[in-house]
Amino acid sequence: MTVKKDIDELRRWLHYHSHLYYVLDRPEVSDAEYDSALRRLIELEATHPEFITLDSPTQRVGGGLAVGFEKATHLTPLRSLGNAFNEEELRAFDQRVLGALGRSAVEYLVELKIDGLAINLLYENGRLVWGATRGDGYVGEEVTANLRTIRSIPLLLHGDNVPPRLEVRGEVYMPKAAFERLNEERSEAEEALFANPRNAAAGSLRQLDSKITAERTLDLFVHGIGVRDGVAAVTQSEIYKLLAQLGFKVNDQHRVLSDIDEVIAWCEQWQERRHELPYEIDGLVIKVDSLALQDELGYTAKDPRWAIAYKFPAEQAETTVEDILIGVGRTGVLTPTAALTPVRLAGSTVSRATLHNEDYIRDKDIRIGDRVIIHKAGEIIPEVVQVLIEKRRGDETPFAMPENCPECGSAVERQAGEAACRCMNRCCPALLREGLTHFVSRNALNIDGLGPAVIQSLLAGGLIGQAADLYRLKLEDVAALERFGEKSATNLLAAIEASKQAGLARVLFGLGIRHIGAKAAASIAKALGSMERLLTATREELLAIDEIGDKMADSLLAFFQQDENRRHIEALAAAGVKLEQERAQAAESGSQALAGAVVVLTGTLPTLSRSEAAALIEQAGGKVTGSVSRKTTYVVAGAEAGSKLDKANDLGIPVLSEDDLRKLLAEE
Repeated sequence: MTVKKDIDELRRWLHYHSHLYYVLDRPEVSDAEYDSALRRLIELEATHPEFITLDSPTQRVGGGLAVGFEKATHLTPLRSLGNAFNEEELRAFDQRVLGALGRSAVEYLVELKIDGLAINLLYENGRLVWGATRGDGYVGEEVTANLRTIRSIPLLLHGDNVPPRLEVRGEVYMPKAAFERLNEERSEAEEALFANPRNAAAGSLRQLDSKITAERTLDLFVHGIGVRDGVAAVTQSEIYKLLAQLGFKVNDQHRVLSDIDEVIAWCEQWQERRHELPYEIDGLVIKVDSLALQDELGYTAKDPRWAIAYKFPAEQAETTVEDILIGVGRTGVLTPTAALTPVRLAGSTVSRATLHNEDYIRDKDIRIGDRVIIHKAGEIIPEVVQVLIEKRRGDETPFAMPENCPECGSAVERQAGEAACRCMNRCCPALLREGLTHFVSRNALNIDGLGPAVIQSLLAGGLIGQAADLYRLKLEDVAALERFGEKSATNLLAAIEASKQAGLARVLFGLGIRHIGAKAAASIAKALGSMERLLTATREELLAIDEIGDKMADSLLAFFQQDENRRHIEALAAAGVKLEQERAQAAESGSQALAGAVVVLTGTLPTLSRSEAAALIEQAGGKVTGSVSRKTTYVVAGAEAGSKLDKANDLGIPVLSEDDLRKLLAEE
């Protein structure tokens, strides 16, 4: 077999199994098998670059920086939809349709309205030519390189009846679990948080560096076509069947309903069920199913007469700002939080809401005593969205950011180009307390039992002044603390001792260097291998590491130039803390009992923390994910396991206890 035939066969195999995994959610091979085939294709294409094509699976990997986005003209316009906000407006839409057609009834296709970013894909002879954002409906931004990184978008269409030219419309979105993970990483790196999954998806798709897009776990549902040369479908629902056959991901929660009463009932049902979904929706879309009737109805100047969007009422609540509290973080940032009169919102009681920064409060004119509207951004982060100025009584108190730190009294500064105000005293007790809390946190040294209250007690007792002091604690010192005895003190000291082996990546993250999150710390540790090597690294060497940009490199250099930071690192080394990163992986030397397995953890395990269990699974070749799907191999469940356990049982996925997991890991 020639090299080109080898490459073509590998591509065909990879396209087939990628479609099974990312679109149909029923993988037939392990991740290890897929990755091995992909590595082989990468090697062959590197040796024979003359055979590289844009539809190769290797071209999904993010490339270099783009200078900017070119404009792309859609072959047919992406029109906006009119909106309906209640039953009466839906019935009025139905009457307009029936009146225009002279009919007593018509079938409607109803589908979920994905809260994402509209895009348009053009295929010629079955190959993806370009993709663009909606823009003004006529001209968008060409973001093909970024769209190629989304694995549910086929680069090459399937089947024998592929249209010669096909324009496909869809919605790029970020799943809830990926959104939470991204914001956690950004919080760790002291980067601004995304307000909701839609904003995160839009920001990710418009990155000039497609490598960043590739890391953001974007997905796509298609919902229509523009140009449809050679498409013989006569209904919208038939188009969706065709799109699925061609390899696209079509949301399966769409229905063809016989009249507006059924449509209204379906909309009401999803208004209650929307939180069950692993992605955000903000309503439903109702379309006349017949394409011939769509053509007969036509368009107004701006939207189709045959479709409408039913928008859910915003999940908001009215409450009172009782106070504005200031917290001081580990880098000195002063963060305002609204203390609210408790109110129920989206299934939980909310008594706090983020106010972000001084500018946010000033722009919205939020005052203590104001009646306000709050919502959960992306159903996750409580946020004040509106002040009810008409309800002011006159005794509300305007807010001003303090000029002095509430923890130490030192001057507060707002540096040029930043929205944050900071305490500039590096000896501020808040910086020390929050820094220590970060050092022992789950993604850093992961010292079980050493929470904020214990750290505060150790600080108050003068037992610690920096992280290295934790490793000099004595049993009698800890046992004398409130709520501690000899047994609990012994357990805590054992956990502290065990943390010495955490490795460079966790230590580096635990140091709390600005802009260096867990992911960046892991990349640095993998690339350089030791703290000794990191301390001598140049800016150019740092920038050569994946994940590291200018801001991160400058922050690392500034941190290590400070004598007190170097002394702290020396103290950690003297205490026996490991400042190297193991390069040997379990795949090379240990059991691979979970090779290719996808595992979800839920509940509290008897002896393992969540991160410890995840590390064991990954060392055995498994992959830990945050949500249960048909791709999940096992769910490991502990005490107080919730909806993930229920979903595993519904899907028939094997559920393991901690003992079951340990037995499985012991298998060779």
